[in-house]
Amino acid sequence: MRYIGAHVSIAGGIENAPLRAGEIGANAFAMFTKNQRQWKGPALEQSSIEAFKKNCAAGGFSPEHILPHDSYLINLGSPEPDKLERSRRAFIDEMQRTESLGLTKLNFHPGSHLKVIDEEQCLETIADSVNRALDATENVTAVLENTAGQGSNLGHTFDQLAFIINRIQDKSRIGVCLDTCHLFAAGYDIRSEQAVSDTFALFDASIGLEYLAGMHLNDAKLDLKSRRDRHESIGKGKIGLDGFAAVIRYPATADIPLILETPEPEIWKEEIALLRGFEERD
Repeated sequence: MRYIGAHVSIAGGIENAPLRAGEIGANAFAMFTKNQRQWKGPALEQSSIEAFKKNCAAGGFSPEHILPHDSYLINLGSPEPDKLERSRRAFIDEMQRTESLGLTKLNFHPGSHLKVIDEEQCLETIADSVNRALDATENVTAVLENTAGQGSNLGHTFDQLAFIINRIQDKSRIGVCLDTCHLFAAGYDIRSEQAVSDTFALFDASIGLEYLAGMHLNDAKLDLKSRRDRHESIGKGKIGLDGFAAVIRYPATADIPLILETPEPEIWKEEIALLRGFEERD
């Protein structure tokens, strides 16, 4: 079975996220646990936590199929000591917020060297940041998201992700979320069944399919290896429907959250139905 949803809003309270996911026919979803453009948010109220859990249960959403995302401000590889420390504190807070909601995964972007330090030093810093966060929490898996390779962002190659994972002390609490647009922008072809199979084989050889904890399903506005993060609606971009059909049918995508971040929320319900149809025709 495939668990397909979208990154939904928490406007009005985090407890509204599962309700919004239910409205679009999702059986998985993603969200922020606070305003993603602020370093620190108010503590989650116990009433909101309880309502969130109640609404998840009522909607049939299991913790393992919910993939919260951390703040965009966080850079766990920052070359600037004060900003690195601020990012580390914020990331631990995000992990703790996720834990308080009874969820099991937190999705995050690895980090950027900002053209100040070399790539290997930045990757080492990211790994150290994640180890600190895992030490400060107990139950949440830190889920690295691959990037498009835009600017100085790292994590756009499987080797870079593997470098980080190899330096994580508790490997039972590290995973990867593959974003299809980012994959394509970074140079990994996923436009056909064979291309998808080849890319997953590369992932397995470099990292291991056991680390695949989720996916973001986004078509790409720009061509293969553009190194630019430009999402498009499913089937309207350069990846195309054959690629998404192959991703949905690939065995490793079963039982993980498959999350839309496409630019037209008004058609998410239709996109979810379209993607679910690929599974039914398998």
